[in-house]
Amino acid sequence: MGKIVSSFFISVDGVVESPDKWHFPYWNDEMGAVVQAGMQSAAAMLMGRKLYEEWAGYWTQTDSDQDVAKALGDTRKYVVSSTLEKADWANTTVISGDVAAGVRALKDEIDGEIQMSGSATTVRWLLANGLLDELNLLVHPIVVGQGQRLFEDTPAHPLKLVKSETFTTGVLNLRYVPDAG
Repeated sequence: MGKIVSSFFISVDGVVESPDKWHFPYWNDEMGAVVQAGMQSAAAMLMGRKLYEEWAGYWTQTDSDQDVAKALGDTRKYVVSSTLEKADWANTTVISGDVAAGVRALKDEIDGEIQMSGSATTVRWLLANGLLDELNLLVHPIVVGQGQRLFEDTPAHPLKLVKSETFTTGVLNLRYVPDAG
């Protein structure tokens, strides 16, 4: 059975939008190892429509990092969307209609981790529907002040901290699982 693992670059004030504008000063080998381990453990990727469109547009271009582009292209990808009718990026399937049933079927089908990077709206939905198995946050020591936050207008969801680590840059690597209480 697969498990859905979501990872975010996040500011201390909860912003996840446009990490390309604030995250790179904190990138180092420690963070690179965590990100690479996540990518290598992915039996599949799950994403929302917006992230799919951004990534498909970028990672299929010839000026993108070709090693990463190939790895992502070869990975099975699933897009949760009620509006996307077809996906042209290699190895991509759209989950629509009864999305909760589709995601449950995906978890039953996949053996291993179904990785997510980004897609805040999708992660909130997965958490609300009891489908998110793990939440990894790389909390950056910066207040961004504006932008989409990971949890906006979200009901309470108890989480249990199962791992924590502090990088030399001050970034916190935190791993949570839903806490059934």
